[in-house]
Amino acid sequence: MFRKILVPVDLADTDLAKSAIETAVALARASGGAVRLLNVLPTTPAMLAKYLPSDFEARQRQSAEEALTIIAKESGLNAGQISTTVREGGIYHEVLEESIHADLIVMSSHRPAMKSYFLGSNAGHVVRYANCSVLVVRHTQ
Repeated sequence: MFRKILVPVDLADTDLAKSAIETAVALARASGGAVRLLNVLPTTPAMLAKYLPSDFEARQRQSAEEALTIIAKESGLNAGQISTTVREGGIYHEVLEESIHADLIVMSSHRPAMKSYFLGSNAGHVVRYANCSVLVVRHTQ
């Protein structure tokens, strides 16, 4: 059914992503599919970049890749069924770009705050504009 499942992961809040990862893993096992974990790094503003070490972005990317590798190993899927990638840019834009290769996006979302009703959220943008199915897993707390 779902052969390629994309899971965006916010490394600043991995507890939020746990339920989405667990759901994606269960769907991948049931369908013989694969999971791709995605982290999106924000673009460093040019005005700030001159105050950062020259290797800041490389170290940030390496740290994100290492964290995703750990999450992938802890998922319980074998190495052939799970992969990771790190992209840089706007969250929903990069998720949509990466979803070109996916049959399903599984992502976590907080309960909507009042500002989300007016401004929209990353999950909301992905749901509206993705070319594949999107499963939003609510984070309950």
